[in-house]
Amino acid sequence: MTSSFPVQTLILGGGPAGLYFALLLKKECPDADITLLERNRPGDTFGWGVVFSDQTLGNLMDADPVSAHTINAAFNHWEDIEIRFRGTRSRSTGHGFIGIGRKKLLNILQDRCRELGVKLVFDHEVKDIEDTIREYAPDLVIAADGVGSRVRQRYQSTYQPDIDVRQNRFVWLGTLARYDAFTFDFQETPHGWFQAHIYQFDEQMSTFIVETPQAVWEASGLRERSKQANIEFCEELFREVLGGEKLISNAAHMNGSDIWSQFPRIKTREWVYWGDYGGNPVPVVLMGDAAHTAHYSIGSGTKLALEDAIALMGALRQSDSVESALQRYTAERSTEVLKIQNAARNSTEWFENVARYAQLPPEQFAYSLLTRSQRISHENLRQRDSSYLNTIEIWLTQQSGGPPTALPPMLTPYTLRGVTLSNRIVMSPMAVYSAVEGMPNDFHLVHLGARALGGAGLIFTEMTCVTPQGRITPGCAGLWNDEQQLAWQRIVTFIHGSSPAKVAIQLGHAGAKGSTRRAWDGGDLPLSDPDEPNWPLLSASPQQYLAGISQTASAITRSEMDEVRDAFVDAACRAAAAGFDWLELHCAHGYLLSSFISPLTNQRIDGYGGSLPNRLRYPLEVFRAVREVWPTERPISVRISAHDWVEGGITPDDAVEIARHFKAAGADMIDCSSGQVSKAEAPIYGRMYQTPFADRVRNEVGIPTIAVGNIFEADHVNSIIASGRADLCALGRPHLADPFWTLHEAAKLGYIGQPWPKPYFLGKQQFERNLERERELSAAQTGQAASLSRLRTELEGGA
Repeated sequence: MTSSFPVQTLILGGGPAGLYFALLLKKECPDADITLLERNRPGDTFGWGVVFSDQTLGNLMDADPVSAHTINAAFNHWEDIEIRFRGTRSRSTGHGFIGIGRKKLLNILQDRCRELGVKLVFDHEVKDIEDTIREYAPDLVIAADGVGSRVRQRYQSTYQPDIDVRQNRFVWLGTLARYDAFTFDFQETPHGWFQAHIYQFDEQMSTFIVETPQAVWEASGLRERSKQANIEFCEELFREVLGGEKLISNAAHMNGSDIWSQFPRIKTREWVYWGDYGGNPVPVVLMGDAAHTAHYSIGSGTKLALEDAIALMGALRQSDSVESALQRYTAERSTEVLKIQNAARNSTEWFENVARYAQLPPEQFAYSLLTRSQRISHENLRQRDSSYLNTIEIWLTQQSGGPPTALPPMLTPYTLRGVTLSNRIVMSPMAVYSAVEGMPNDFHLVHLGARALGGAGLIFTEMTCVTPQGRITPGCAGLWNDEQQLAWQRIVTFIHGSSPAKVAIQLGHAGAKGSTRRAWDGGDLPLSDPDEPNWPLLSASPQQYLAGISQTASAITRSEMDEVRDAFVDAACRAAAAGFDWLELHCAHGYLLSSFISPLTNQRIDGYGGSLPNRLRYPLEVFRAVREVWPTERPISVRISAHDWVEGGITPDDAVEIARHFKAAGADMIDCSSGQVSKAEAPIYGRMYQTPFADRVRNEVGIPTIAVGNIFEADHVNSIIASGRADLCALGRPHLADPFWTLHEAAKLGYIGQPWPKPYFLGKQQFERNLERERELSAAQTGQAASLSRLRTELEGGA
């Protein structure tokens, strides 16, 4: 035995984590003395079935083939997910789940432990953790004592647990009804939605989890009912999917409505506590639910527990000491667990907000459920079930007014008022600091024109300022005079004449963030060149964007508010005359209109400060004035900061209310960005990290939205559009790196049917001829794929 393997090991808790680590360690080190203490009896369990993926079973096969083969023989396997919603059924295959009774799994692991010589002590309540550790004098303690871990509580100052009790109530039941698919059933009541998660785990039984939001549970009167009355309520509600079978509870230790629980999401900062129990330091290591939990809606709790055990054994093999092994273990597992917990959080929040998605058509509701965790994307669904995805794409294309065929969601058309976009891709507004005296020039023609030729459906200008004092930098574009109007008209005319793209102008006023250097000279810093003097700044309240560095903006007066409002109106009239198809009012990122909305920047004590409706008064006044002069057949969107990422600032809940006010004022769409209001912000970045804001606004307010923020793959866009999380997706940096992002991504998907910009039409025809010739010449998949790849490369290079 190498020095990294502990000779004496004490395991507290006889769930999957503790049992599996015990058998793995004993298998690796037959001489190890391993004792496992479990407070329940061997046959006790209070759950029903547990779920794994096929991948998890493969990990078990590698770790211990003997127990894995026994587990595999007892599993119920299925490929399909069925979703029952509003009288419809949707089914998707290729998901690869396996279920087994929790009691059966524990018994298999117990038998394997006994076979290897692990000492299993059941019906043993550990009253004093430290006395127990001293009694057994181990080299290593594994704390696998579950969600309510006493060890975690005892040493919480070291472990630093973060426990988030989720809002939904759920009850874990069983039934003799059997199902050939993992089934979700949704039932609406006068008080709100209930849903059931159902899966068969052996030849006779199925797990039947019922959940609902706390408020719905309260309003349904379930708190006051007996246990049997609660079960009968669920039987009646889900009688169709039960097919006459009863629901069964095995929680004999619970009474009344106590059978309903709330899920605790558990994270721990540290996983190892080193204690002195008689002169020698002993590590006490958290494992399984004691260290972390993942919501049952993605079925990963038991998976994580077993893989914790596998990971610790792997770390012990690869290390020359227990201490270094534990460092390796926690570094590896904390990262993997975080990935699962992030996916679980997305899934949890979806099920907590079924009412938000219940207004979606059944087809989109089902797709949204399948992709809720973001672990399954659009193309991943295609790999699992191409037939299902083709049906969804045909449906979405028809709903969008497209041709009677299946288009990738990103390439479906979109109509708002009298404007139809050829696809759902938007080039985000991006400041380029290349104007002179507010005048757009050849740089803007090439910059915007190239992205239009590159296939984006909607091209946004940078924030275009309505007054010289409303600019961010001296290099920012404006629209306050005839010369600028004509320059913009030249750009719009080129785009309209050379591509199917539409053009949007974003109008704004920098407020307290103005009079700064161009980004490459020191973004947000005040001007320092005598040839470009600073100008006075306005904001809702006096403020410095950079404390101690920026100019102090003055609180805008009522007469100045009138002047700025009129400047927005004048710019809107000029934009309409220049031929812009779309207008966006910039009310985000700490600029002037945003400074009224956020409580971080609005400390006014008049009618424009205080409550959110008061803080919205001036931005809404400007919006209404612009809407009045903007052509009725052309849309207006509003960009908002849906989250300030600072305590005391705008929250996503506020964003929903902000959107409601703008919708009532006549806004057609909300562009959901966030942040940049305060330098104290602490955003949580990640792929598509701002899309949840667009999702909430769209599906709670009932107004179309644009999703922005770290969207950089066609797969991201397709998933967002198909699931109804947003109507358009705006990409900034990807378009800077590749003006032809849309055409390139379409080619990767094998799609060439969309009308391409005129200069590339001959290339498109050649591509189609080459593609047809390739199909005729060879049916060999490998050769065909190579040829198609070569042809696409030629096309992208300008063939």
